[in-house]
Amino acid sequence: MIVSGLFAYPVKGCGGVPVTSSEVDLTGLRDDRMMMLVSAEDGVFLSQRNTPALAALRPSVVDSSLVVGGESFPVVFDGNRIPVVVHKWDGFGIDQGDAPAEYFSDVLGRPVRLVRTPPDLHRESTGETTGVVGYADAHPLLVISLSSLDGLNERILERGGEPVPMDRFRPNVVVSGQPEPHIEDRVRRAAIGDVELGYAKDCVRCAVPLVDQETGLRAGPEPIRTLASYRRDPDGGVTFGMKAAVVRTGTIAVGDQVDVLEWAP
Repeated sequence: MIVSGLFAYPVKGCGGVPVTSSEVDLTGLRDDRMMMLVSAEDGVFLSQRNTPALAALRPSVVDSSLVVGGESFPVVFDGNRIPVVVHKWDGFGIDQGDAPAEYFSDVLGRPVRLVRTPPDLHRESTGETTGVVGYADAHPLLVISLSSLDGLNERILERGGEPVPMDRFRPNVVVSGQPEPHIEDRVRRAAIGDVELGYAKDCVRCAVPLVDQETGLRAGPEPIRTLASYRRDPDGGVTFGMKAAVVRTGTIAVGDQVDVLEWAP
């Protein structure tokens, strides 16, 4: 297998940014989900589950500034902290000030604040291989193979639906070169470049894959409808992709070989 795509999401919930290479920290790709938008009222994070319009925003980090929609906002790495909530985890975020808050509030039509992870954040991730994570839902990296998407789209077409692109699943690392769908589910340890990854868990999907990542509009019922026909998780929901922890940091790039060090029995 080789790496055929790398994607970072500098602001949690917003559209992804393709990169040709990236440093990989314990929290994942550099800048990945280290910032997020929260409700100005209660600090709860915004997600495409409740705010699909986030998908159409494409923020990127350039020279320590967040660039989005023709605007540029200097990133504040430490300063005023406000309480924030991500699912069952609650902690703090470094408030990025009024200018980005006003911009995103105007675009989304609701009062929000933009925050960044504090420099002393230590949020542990769970799973078979544990680690640490920034503002991602629960794990540093999401790995998906092109063969998994091809297998899914074949099933969608058989049911009379329209195939979906990979961006619906918002992966960090896309791999290719193995014809077997869902081969990533069986990887327990892998080396890519000088980075080592460890399997955490299969990724249980929510409603986000129903959102068109170009328009920011719900476009269901696919792919969840078809996934439900063959990828049901015993504890509920459907699975697609593998969540991974970072065992050894380094750099990975598109074209790197994926060396599987350990397979599941």
